[in-house]
Amino acid sequence: MIDLFFEGGVLFMSILTILLITVFISFFKCKDKIKLLGTLALSVGILGSLIGLYSAFITIQEVGNASPAILAGGLRVASICTIYGLVIYIISLILECSKQ
Repeated sequence: MIDLFFEGGVLFMSILTILLITVFISFFKCKDKIKLLGTLALSVGILGSLIGLYSAFITIQEVGNASPAILAGGLRVASICTIYGLVIYIISLILECSKQ
């Protein structure tokens, strides 16, 4: 699990973890912000993936010739933030439904 955290990028994965903790805190304190925080986590995850893909494409453009294995590895790493943001969003929807 820690390996995925560092592979996904420390900045965006830290922001997403803070949002996950905030979702759980808001479930107990302020229940009207859960879905908003989940949507924000999904948006941050997608933004992190897009920034990662952009930097990977710049590197590939500078190097010139990239193998398919390198491209597949880059796409796998870029999707980690999106998956984490999606998991947080699903958790927020579950908590939103369970509060009623």
